[in-house]
Amino acid sequence: MSNEQSDKSQTIWYALDFVVCEEEGEAAQYALMELGATGTETRAADARTTEADRLETRCRHVNVSGYFAQAPDDEAVRQSLIATWKIYNHKIKSFALPWVRREVPARDWLAEWKANWQPVTVGTRFIIAPSWKDLSHIEDADNRHVIYIEPGMAFGTGTHETTRLCLKAIEKHFKGASFLDVGTGTGILAIAAAMINPKAHIEACDMDAEAVKIARENAEVNHVGERIEFRVGSIDEATASADFVCANLTADVILPLLPTLVKLTCARLVLSGILAEQAASIEAGLAQCGIANYKIMPDGEWVAFVV
Repeated sequence: MSNEQSDKSQTIWYALDFVVCEEEGEAAQYALMELGATGTETRAADARTTEADRLETRCRHVNVSGYFAQAPDDEAVRQSLIATWKIYNHKIKSFALPWVRREVPARDWLAEWKANWQPVTVGTRFIIAPSWKDLSHIEDADNRHVIYIEPGMAFGTGTHETTRLCLKAIEKHFKGASFLDVGTGTGILAIAAAMINPKAHIEACDMDAEAVKIARENAEVNHVGERIEFRVGSIDEATASADFVCANLTADVILPLLPTLVKLTCARLVLSGILAEQAASIEAGLAQCGIANYKIMPDGEWVAFVV
């Protein structure tokens, strides 16, 4: 690589832009993150959306952009859109619109993200916060469990509905001696369980080795690293059972794991990462496992099952 190319790679980022219906914005962000975007942005639609497009889709459009160190190729984009289309139950219409690539001069994205990320209160017992924030302005902060998450994480910061649903379920129901977090991501749920029940045995797993590394680091930041057993991998018949099992995944991942998840659970099972329109498929899967006693917790267009 020439010096000119090397310098450019250090000073130029790449953006991938979609124009989608406003209600499809979350799906577009999901597709971009699956492609490896370091961050996403949603803003009002610009002139790329023609009046004909508006009349055809009959929706309010927004621009959704993802930012990359290396621009993904068209085939990778197409495959990510197909996968997202399936996860979001075939209800995405605007992805037929062409996407646009552009170069973006490098900025201090991390500094901007740090400046804008504010602590989030979840339920009555948890505050999710970046370590550099002063929490003195938050009422009753001293009586809550504060979970600190280091910068650079796109998910698991407590702001997404699926995470909030799990945290609320943990707050209300976790009183047992053991906890299993399947698909731990940044480790936030395992950390919460360790805080709320310091004597419990906590295990957490994820197929992504980098996620497990980040989860361990976050556990150390929150002084519960020695109380959580992290590992790379998934669950099977040999996995030790737990009083409380939490699986914050996606519906398509949960369904094949459901029989094993049910067998591993001694008391309470929480299933999250499920869109409201996917709830029927989870209900059918639970019925096949002989499960009829559960509650559904909603948050926006997402739901969690507490079994």
